Amino acid sequence: MDYKPLNTDPSRAALVITRVADGQWHALEDDLVVGRGHAARRPDGRHFVSIDAWHADTFDHLAEAMLADLPAPLFTLVDESDLESSANWQRAGFTIRRREWDFVVPTDPSVTGLDDVRPPSGVRILPAGAADEDQLRALDRAIRADVDAGPGWQSMPAEVRPRPAGDTIVDPARYTVAASPERYLGLVRLVTATRRPRIGLIAVRAGEQRRGIARALLSHVLGTLHRSAIPTASAEVDQSNTAALALLEGIGGRRISSSLELGR
Repeated sequence: MDYKPLNTDPSRAALVITRVADGQWHALEDDLVVGRGHAARRPDGRHFVSIDAWHADTFDHLAEAMLADLPAPLFTLVDESDLESSANWQRAGFTIRRREWDFVVPTDPSVTGLDDVRPPSGVRILPAGAADEDQLRALDRAIRADVDAGPGWQSMPAEVRPRPAGDTIVDPARYTVAASPERYLGLVRLVTATRRPRIGLIAVRAGEQRRGIARALLSHVLGTLHRSAIPTASAEVDQSNTAALALLEGIGGRRISSSLELGR
């Protein structure tokens, strides 16, 4: 599909927007690529879009072509400090839906204050890779049911939202679990294939919260990283999740940036 808008700048060549593949668009001037658009369907079924363009009018024409081709609703993520990108998307009809804070979290127990933290009586911590997959998936389903009944999935990162198959467990080896003799109570998901290990999820069953289980899980995970000479981890928290914000800030986590999710 080609889309040829009027050129408002006589010093520039005519702009042509072309859909080059499924989910990919190019903006061309004199057969040179001056902008790119991309759309992808996340595991939770939502479509996220992105545009990379030098000029605001190129962005606008790419957005117009993409929005005409893609089904609503659409979403995008931008760094909150990137005011130009945020303005571009809002000009295209997108509005801010949520804000997520990026944290750097120390691993040294003398800094976090987690050196003396132990799980509650009757609870033990199973290290990453030691959890029974069936019980882990049962815990996953229970936590998702708690979220459905409470804050809703709009406050959760896309990677942990419900998948079409109804399963958010991709790699069981990434999960550290708090377990009682009867069932699993809470979990931490840690992604290590990044420059700084990332805490992707901290969750405890609704009926087991405020017992210190989350702190015990963090104590184990961060302590393990510290013993491996890894000084910090990263985490992202929705601004509406006051409990998680308080937990990370209480162990010395620092907010270093924020991102915005916009939707149309």
